[in-house]
This record gives sequence, C-alpha cells and structure tokens, in this order.
Amino acid sequence: MLRTLKWIFIALFVLLVTAAGWFWYTYKSPYGYHPAEPAMVDTRIPRQDVFVYGTLRYSGIRWLVTGRAGDSRPATLAGYRKQDLDVIPDDGGQVEGEIISVTPNELRALDRYERVGVRYQRESVKLEDGSIVWIYRLIDP
Repeated sequence: MLRTLKWIFIALFVLLVTAAGWFWYTYKSPYGYHPAEPAMVDTRIPRQDVFVYGTLRYSGIRWLVTGRAGDSRPATLAGYRKQDLDVIPDDGGQVEGEIISVTPNELRALDRYERVGVRYQRESVKLEDGSIVWIYRLIDP
C-alpha cells in the first residue's frame, strides 16, 4: 500500500513539474513565441482597457499571466457573437464579458498569452457603453 502511494505521489509530482515547465515555456520564457511582427504597445499610456470574454475572465488566469489578478467590471460587446474561441461580427448579437485595465507590460504579457500574431490579433472595438477597448480575435486561417 505504501509503495503504491509513493508511486502515485511521484507521478503527481512529475506531472506538476511538467505542467509548470510547459506553462513557463509557453507563456513566460523568451523561447517558443516569435510572431512575425510584434503587436504595438504604446508605453505613453499608463493603463489600457481590454475586453475579455474567455479564460482571461478568471482572476487566477490573469494572475498567472500578468502577475496580478486585478479588478474587472462587466461589459457588453454589441454587434458580435461568440463562436468557439472567437467573437465574430453579427448585427443582432452581443457578447457578455469583462473589462480589465492593464499596464503596457501586462498588455505585452496578455499578447503573449493570446499568441498575438500567431493565433490571435488585437483589435480596437467600441463597446455598448461607447468606450473603446482592445479585444483579441482569432486570425483567419
């Protein structure tokens, strides 16, 4: 019985270390992410708003990606609908999400998490309340 528990503990430990290494390599390391053209980040603007509608709605994910969970506020993106991992234009649609306010360095971290230039593109959109925010949309294959 103790031998089985020992091997289960070792397997869980190896799995945890492997997952942590993968996360670091994919989202934090200087390796493995090389977009053709990095997205522009204006460092003169101290805080920028980003509309999030997927995994970034969770404060734990934001903390892992940016080092800060931050606060969020509910928002609605009119004229779009959610389709799988993307939002696509739809005149009658709307997407419920949240707005997070980030620094230029945090925006770069979000760009890396979303793989801007490889998987997603960052666009400026107008929300239902009239505010202008960034949003991540899938790049067409």
